Amino acid sequence: MNANKHLIEDEGGMDRLLAGIRSIAVLGIKTEAQAGQAAFYVPKYLVEAGLRVIPVPVYYPEVEQILGEPVNRRLADIPQDVDLVNIFRRPADIDAHVDDILLKRPRAVWMQLGIRNDAVARRLADAGIDVVQDRCLMVEHRRFAAAAR
Repeated sequence: MNANKHLIEDEGGMDRLLAGIRSIAVLGIKTEAQAGQAAFYVPKYLVEAGLRVIPVPVYYPEVEQILGEPVNRRLADIPQDVDLVNIFRRPADIDAHVDDILLKRPRAVWMQLGIRNDAVARRLADAGIDVVQDRCLMVEHRRFAAAAR
């Protein structure tokens, strides 16, 4: 298998990926109390765009719901399949989540703008998971949605 085909860097590849996305687990999501941070307002936008967002916060142990959805503490704890894992974690912190991501087996993983971890991306691509790095999911989804009209 050619793992490089799973490393998506072009708009066409992102558009194909976004066309099939319905559910998104957000790893590192913030709470409503941090509404001004991208790790909250990007998932909020996705909900408003009609996508299902499943919160997987790293902090906030007392929080049970975010954006009206129950919180999961690990990706593997999510009872249903997810199309995409959207990551809001520092690049060095992503390594600790790779096994959890591989257990969940999403179709794709999206590392937000400013987040890049080539070793993790390669490992996920080798497992057949599509990977986008260092791009804002909200910006790309808006572009994709506008082009689809």
